[in-house]
Amino acid sequence: MPRIAPALVLTLVPIFIACSPPAPLDYSGPVAEWHEYGGDKGGQRFSPLDQIKAENVDDLEVAWIHRSGDWYGLEGGIAPTSFQTTPIVVDGTLYYCTPRNRVFALDPETGDERWVYDPEVDVSRIYITNCRGVSHWVDRQAPAGAACRSRIITGTLDARLIALDATTGQPCEDFGRNGHVDLSEGIGDIAPGEYGVTSAPAIVGNRIITGTMVLDNRRVDAPGGVVRGYDARTGALAWAWDPVLPEDAVVTGTDGVQYRRGTTNAWTTLSADPALGLVYVPTGNTSPDHYGGHRKGLDHFSSSVVALNAETGKLAWHFQAVHHDIWDYDLPSQPTLFDFPTPEGPVPALVQPTKMGLLFVLDRRTGEPLIPIEERPVPQDGAVPDETLSPTQPFPVRPPSLHPESLSPDDAHGFGIIDKILCRRTIEELQHGPIYTPPSTKGTAMFPGMLGGMNWGSATVDPRTGFLVVNLHRVMTKVRLIPQAEIEEIYPDGIPEYGIEPQAGTPYALERVPVYSIFGAPCNKPPWGELVGVDLAKGEIAWRTTLGTSRDMAPWPFWLETGTPTLGGPLTTAGGLIFIGATTDFFIRAFDQTTGEKLWEQRLPTSAHATPMTYRLGADARQFVVIAAGGHGILGTPPGDALMAFALPEAAAN
Repeated sequence: MPRIAPALVLTLVPIFIACSPPAPLDYSGPVAEWHEYGGDKGGQRFSPLDQIKAENVDDLEVAWIHRSGDWYGLEGGIAPTSFQTTPIVVDGTLYYCTPRNRVFALDPETGDERWVYDPEVDVSRIYITNCRGVSHWVDRQAPAGAACRSRIITGTLDARLIALDATTGQPCEDFGRNGHVDLSEGIGDIAPGEYGVTSAPAIVGNRIITGTMVLDNRRVDAPGGVVRGYDARTGALAWAWDPVLPEDAVVTGTDGVQYRRGTTNAWTTLSADPALGLVYVPTGNTSPDHYGGHRKGLDHFSSSVVALNAETGKLAWHFQAVHHDIWDYDLPSQPTLFDFPTPEGPVPALVQPTKMGLLFVLDRRTGEPLIPIEERPVPQDGAVPDETLSPTQPFPVRPPSLHPESLSPDDAHGFGIIDKILCRRTIEELQHGPIYTPPSTKGTAMFPGMLGGMNWGSATVDPRTGFLVVNLHRVMTKVRLIPQAEIEEIYPDGIPEYGIEPQAGTPYALERVPVYSIFGAPCNKPPWGELVGVDLAKGEIAWRTTLGTSRDMAPWPFWLETGTPTLGGPLTTAGGLIFIGATTDFFIRAFDQTTGEKLWEQRLPTSAHATPMTYRLGADARQFVVIAAGGHGILGTPPGDALMAFALPEAAAN
C-alpha cells in the first residue's frame, strides 16, 4: 500500500477441477441482507433489491446516522484516519468496524447501538488506520442459542484475528486465546504499524482465510506475506501458503521465522467459490515496490491472482498480471466471480480489475483466459543499471484498457497559462512515455499512478447480464530512485516522515508523490475520476462518465465537472442503479446502470471513500443504502466518522 503525505491535497499452471455449476441466485424475494463485505463471497457487490429505482431515487432521504467517535487528524497519530468500512447485515443486525478496529452492532433500521467491542489497538505509530470490514460465521455444530454459535470475525491493525459473539459482542473464549489469534507468530520482527489486517477475512466452510497488509517500501526483509487458513471454531492454524517457490522457502524455526520475509502480500479482499472449494488471492508486490534487482525469482507470485484450496491451502493455479512488478501495480481489487457466456454455455469465471486499467477475465476453475491475453513489448530503456526488466507484459485483447496507456507533456493541464506551463515542464523533466516506463534516478512520470487505475473499491457485476461497472483514478505519480549514498547529503537531518521511503537493503531510496499544480489539482488533464460500464460478454466499453467535481478539491469560488481522484467502489441493485461515493468531493451519487446517466446525489459531511451496501429486512420494510463518510488521509480529505443510511420516505416505500 502506498504511503503519501496526508497534507497533500488529493492520490498458469492449470489444474482441472470437476464441479457442478453453482445454483442460480433468487432475485424474486422482497427481503435481502448483506452477508459479506462484497455482497457475496464472489464480490459481485450486487443486490436483488429494487424498491429504489430510477423513478424514485430522487426521493431518498437520510434515515439515520451513526457516529463512533473513532476519528482524528494529524494531531491524533502519524496520519489521519480513513473510514473505509462496508458494513454487513446478518440476522437483522448491522455490523461494522472503525479505523481503530472497534466493532459496532446496530439496529439496521434505526442505527441504534446494540453493542460495541474495543480490541484496544494502539494506533499511535500506525500509518494506515482503517478497517474495511468484518466477516460472519455460524458454528452449525453448536445448539441454537448457544454462545458464539454466530460469530463476527475481524482482523486488527496490530495483527490479531478476533472472534466475537454476534449477539453480545463478547470474545469467543474457545477461539485462540480468549477469542484472539496472534497473526505475528512465525513472522519475525515487526516494526510498529508495519504488519496487520485491513480487509475482511474470507470464510469458506469452517475456514477463516486471511492475508495481511505490509508496508512494503520500508526494507527488503519486511514481514512476509504468508496467507493462512484457520479453524473458525478453535482458531487453530490449519494451513499456511508461503508465496514462494518451494526452493525459496525458509527452514522452519530459523530465528523464529517460519515464513520467507520480503515476499508479496495479500492486503486486499479475497474471494471464494465454495462449490469449487477455492479461495482467490490477489497479491501485491515483493518488497520493496519500485526496485527488484535483488529478487532473483522471489516475485514469482507477485501481482497475481492465486487460487488456493480453501481446506488445505494447496496451490491450484495462478495467473500473473504484471511480470517483475517495479511499479506498485499490485492487484488491489477483490476478484469478482460471475458466469461468462460461451457457445457451449456459461463458464465459471472471474474478472480481475487492475491498477493498469486492464480487466483480465479468467476461468476460475483453471486460471485459463476466457478472453485472450497477449504478451506485448514494453519499454526497456531508462531503468537503473542493476535492474532487470521483463521484455513483455500481458494485455487482454479486449476490452481496451480503461485507463490511458501513456503520458506526454501534451497531456499537461493547468488552471491558466502559467499553471499549465509549470505542469508541462514537470512532465518534460521526468522520464515519461507508455505504461511500464521504468522508475529511474532522473524521476519517472508513472501513469497510471500508484493508486491506479482501479483500486481496492473493486468492481460490481450484475450476474444477470455480466455487466461490470468500476471507478477509475487518473492521477500521475512521480517516482524517483535516489542512490543511498546521496540520501544523507540531500536530507542531512534525516529522511522525511512522508514522501521518501528508505527501501533499506537496496541501492536506492524512493521518492514517490502524486504530481499536482500550484492550485492543488492533478497536473495531467482531466477527467481525474471516471465511472465506466463494461459489457464483459462482448468485451466492450458501454459507457463512461466523469465522476466527481472540483468542489472540495481547493478553496475555489467555482467548481467544475473535472472528476476527482477516487478511492472506494460501486454497488449495483436490481433497481437498475449504481450507487457510489469514492470522490474527493463530499457526495454519494446514483447512476443509471444502462446509460451511466447521473440520477441523484446527496451532500455528505465529508468524502465517502468506502463502498456502499444495501438491505431490506421485510416485505413491508424500506430498502436502505448505507455508506461510510469519513474522509481519507492519503487523499487529503477531512477525516470523520459518519455511517449514513438513506431510504425512501415511509409513505413512498409502502
